Amino acid sequence: MKILVGVLSVYVFFWCAAESALAQNKKSTSGNPILDGWYADPEAVIFDKTYWIYPTYSDTYEKQVHLDAFSSTDLVHWKKHSRIVDTSSVKWVKRALWAPAIIKKDGKYFLFFGANDIQNDNEYGGIGIAVADNPAGPFKDYLGKPLIDKIHNKAQPIDQFIFNDNGKYYIIYGGWGQCNIAQLNDTFTGFIPFENGETFRRITPEGYVEGPVMFKRNGKYYFMWSEGGWTGPDYRVAYAIGNSPTGQFKRINTILKQDAAIATGAGHHSVIQIPGTDEWYIIYHRRPLTETNGNHRATCIDKMQFDADGYIQPVKITNEGVKPRVLK
Repeated sequence: MKILVGVLSVYVFFWCAAESALAQNKKSTSGNPILDGWYADPEAVIFDKTYWIYPTYSDTYEKQVHLDAFSSTDLVHWKKHSRIVDTSSVKWVKRALWAPAIIKKDGKYFLFFGANDIQNDNEYGGIGIAVADNPAGPFKDYLGKPLIDKIHNKAQPIDQFIFNDNGKYYIIYGGWGQCNIAQLNDTFTGFIPFENGETFRRITPEGYVEGPVMFKRNGKYYFMWSEGGWTGPDYRVAYAIGNSPTGQFKRINTILKQDAAIATGAGHHSVIQIPGTDEWYIIYHRRPLTETNGNHRATCIDKMQFDADGYIQPVKITNEGVKPRVLK
C-alpha cells in the first residue's frame, strides 16, 4: 500500500509540474514584468528572428559589475543568458557597469556600456565597448580602454545609444542633464568630426536628464529621453522630432510615466519595430508599488502607437504586457 501511495505521489507531482509548464507555454500575454529579477535600462533589439534584451543588472554600484541578456522568439517567453560580460573580461571596469547598447556590424556584435560612474576627468572610466561573435556572448573588451573617458559639454559619459543612419553610425549619450552626439568611425575605435570640426555636438532638448534613444520613421528622426529622478515617481519619457540626427529637437510631449495604480518611476526605455510593419513596442523599467529601494526596478513591455500626424501617443503601462508576436 505504501508503495502504491508513493507511486501515486510521484505521478501527481510530475502531472502538476507538466500542467504548470503547459500553462506557462500557453500564456496569452507576456505579463509585466517580463524578466525575473531586478533589471533596468533595457536595450531591446531584433537579431535575425529573435528578440533580445540587454538590461542593467540593478543593484548597488559595487555589485553592478556584470550584464545578463535575455532572448525570446515571441515577446512572451524569455531565456536568460547569464553574465555575457563582466569585470573579468573588461579589466578597467571596477563598478557601476550599466545601460548597455548593442549593434551588429560586419558580422560582429558590439556591446557599448557605461562604467565606473566617473564624476570628473581625473577619474578613469566612461563608455566602453565589448565585442562577440554571438549575441549571447561571451563578450570581450574591444579597445582595452574606454572609448569616451572625458566629460564633454558637461555630459557625464553614460547612457549611450548607437544609431545607424544608412551606414553612418552615431553614438548619442549623456547624463547630468546634457546630451551629445558623435559620429563613430568605421571600426568603432574613434570618431569622425562634423563639418565644423567638433567631435561631440550638444543636442540637449528641454527637460533632458538621461537615457537617449533615436529611431527613424517616415523620414523623420524621433529623439526620446528620460526626465525626472531615476529613484523617484516623476521618472518619465519624453520625445521630440527632427529632420536629422543632430536636430534641432524641440520637446513635444511626455509619452511614458507612472500609473499610481500599477507602478511608479516608468522610464529609461528602448523601442523595437517589427520589420516590414508599423508595429512598435516600448521596453522600459519601472518600480513595483511594493518597492521603495531605488535599485528594485523591473523590466516591462507595452505597445507604442502613433496618431495620423506621426506623433507618439501616450503609452498606457499595463500588468498584462503584450500578446505573443512571432517574427516571420
